[in-house]
Amino acid sequence: MLKEFKEFAFGGNLIELAVAFVMAGAIGALITALVDNIIMPLVGIIFGQPSFDDVLDPAINDSVIRFGSFITALVSFAAIAFGVFYFVVKPYRAYQARVAAGSEAPAPPPEDIVLLREIAAKVGK
Repeated sequence: MLKEFKEFAFGGNLIELAVAFVMAGAIGALITALVDNIIMPLVGIIFGQPSFDDVLDPAINDSVIRFGSFITALVSFAAIAFGVFYFVVKPYRAYQARVAAGSEAPAPPPEDIVLLREIAAKVGK
């Protein structure tokens, strides 16, 4: 039982999963920093403030409908989704395409090379 647990705990899949989890957290923090520190200030330059939290908040019978906060969350989501797509998905797809191109069977050698190899093999005997 101890051996099985050791194989499970230190097996490749669990280690790879742990590394992927840590890397996902790091990439998430990076994308969030990109959105919070670069993209939303650019939104502020265009619209006059970096968030819509205090905009479009009508009050009806002491209830405030926070359309602005929803729009800010929507813009943040779109920016994060774009960042993940551009910085994670696109490079990974390019990597997969390179690996797939490299895994194809090599082209057979030209006929003259095959004939030269046969001649060299016969002379070498």
